Amino acid sequence: MKRIVIFASGNGTNAQRIVEYFKDRTDARVVQLLSNNPRAKVLERARGLDISALSFNRQAFYKTDDVLNLLKTTAPDVIVLAGFLWLFPEKIIHAFPNKVINIHPALLPDFGGKGMYGMNVHEAVSAFAKAHSEQKHYTGITIHKVTPEYDKGEYLFQAKVEVTQNDTPETIAEKVHQLEYAHFPEVIASFLKKNN
Repeated sequence: MKRIVIFASGNGTNAQRIVEYFKDRTDARVVQLLSNNPRAKVLERARGLDISALSFNRQAFYKTDDVLNLLKTTAPDVIVLAGFLWLFPEKIIHAFPNKVINIHPALLPDFGGKGMYGMNVHEAVSAFAKAHSEQKHYTGITIHKVTPEYDKGEYLFQAKVEVTQNDTPETIAEKVHQLEYAHFPEVIASFLKKNN
């Protein structure tokens, strides 16, 4: 049984979708959820789904080996960042080589990098599409391996959706969420199958 650990910072709809997707499978399951936000809704969701859920602070993540040691004990086959906002520490990436993956709510390399997360991305996509209204625009999702730099790792999967002139950042966010829910769990499953 492959073991999945999820890191998330906010509401946790993607995390919930991943937990539910693997719940009745025999090849892999989510064994733990970790958050940098003690008030994140995702912690509540995880507990409701009977998943071990813990929060940690900057000290435990960057300055000490607390989170790293916890992960070593848990021994995940993949670490999934599902709406996790902090830059992932190099020491954890090195301890779990090619085992940390992230989902980004745009088609990288566009609209990536520091500060480009959540609604910031959708607002940038919307503004760009309106400023260049003479051509067709797309946004989507990129699932990629995590490196010590934001959004620079090897791409595992991309899916796109058209951005129309009537779209707002909110409607773009909704379109992107639908792609996340549809594809993220399947890409994790296929990643685990290829990296056994």
